[in-house]
Amino acid sequence: MLDRRVVFDNLRRYDLGKVKVGVLASHSALDVADGAIEEGFRTKLYCQKGREKTYTDYFKSRRVNGKVVRGVVDEYRVYDRFKEIMEEKEQENMLGENILFVPNRSFTSYVDLTRIEDEFRIPMVGSRNLLRSEERGEEKDYYWLLEKADLPYPKRIDDPVDIDELVVVKMHHAKKKLERGFFTAASYEEYKEKSGKLLDQGVITDELLKNARIEEYIIGPVFNFDFFYSPIEQEMNPIELLGVDWRFETSLDGHVRLPATQQLTLNDKQKVPEYTVCGHNTATVRESLLEKGFQLAEKYVKATKEYYKPGIIGPFCLQTCVDKDNNFFIYDVAPRVGGGTNVHMSVGHPYSNTLWRTNVSTGRRLAMEIKRAIKEDRVEEIVT
Repeated sequence: MLDRRVVFDNLRRYDLGKVKVGVLASHSALDVADGAIEEGFRTKLYCQKGREKTYTDYFKSRRVNGKVVRGVVDEYRVYDRFKEIMEEKEQENMLGENILFVPNRSFTSYVDLTRIEDEFRIPMVGSRNLLRSEERGEEKDYYWLLEKADLPYPKRIDDPVDIDELVVVKMHHAKKKLERGFFTAASYEEYKEKSGKLLDQGVITDELLKNARIEEYIIGPVFNFDFFYSPIEQEMNPIELLGVDWRFETSLDGHVRLPATQQLTLNDKQKVPEYTVCGHNTATVRESLLEKGFQLAEKYVKATKEYYKPGIIGPFCLQTCVDKDNNFFIYDVAPRVGGGTNVHMSVGHPYSNTLWRTNVSTGRRLAMEIKRAIKEDRVEEIVT
């Protein structure tokens, strides 16, 4: 892991009056850029050729007398591959431009995580050492952290032969880098049947299946809690609930819209749904359940401080299911800006808006933290 003092040394080279907010152009980049613009920062997005026009064209900013009147992307850099951001000359350019970089899931998926940990010298707003905890199967992944924090998560089944209730089998998609090869089964026979079909279709591989995590399927709605932890907040509670979102998944959402009789007519290729995230929507949670959500966040933050010092910084997402008795189970953790925060973009979210008395998205809350840290000369406390 890169010594934090290296980041601090680089930060001392910065003109903090000319900070730019940088982010990899994917995932939640528009939310990050929108929030930065709202708080008066310039933005720079790092794009990949073939998927850059959203940022370089359609959401490119236009300023009149310094004020943004359209779009959110002030500057951009287009690479052949995202991983080129790691090149020494690119990092030197970023340091010279006073870039404070916001990591997202695409950054840790398209760029080698070990290199991010050891070689990326740009001050990152967030927790560099927690990024690896998102990788299921790592020695100290988020399940390890959830156990240490005494947080609820779905029960694991070690051997598929022992499947005697509805389970979800969790692994990466063989062809779609950021997506899942998930499937459900209620018996060993169904597990063998469905996995065999997905293997034949190339959705999963034998190696992925061998290392898959099998866990009980929590029957209930999904709520992704988008939290924020401020290490520089001293008067109010440093844990904030910014918003709640849930996912649209292909082809699962298409399946559930079909009558049962129609589902039974699907062929083998159509029959097993995929869980590819293609969008998000916003939600609120029954008020009597909110305190349970905050309790999850409190335990998570405490555990990160103990096991991943300095602990979580800024946004994080606890992805939960709620059972019939209104019990929460955490099935995934994002130790950075969540994938569904674009639903907050510009308009904010009922929870963060209520807290801050104005429209506050996750991206804007990040920019507010950066602005405050600069004003109070505490930027070192929010970067790693």
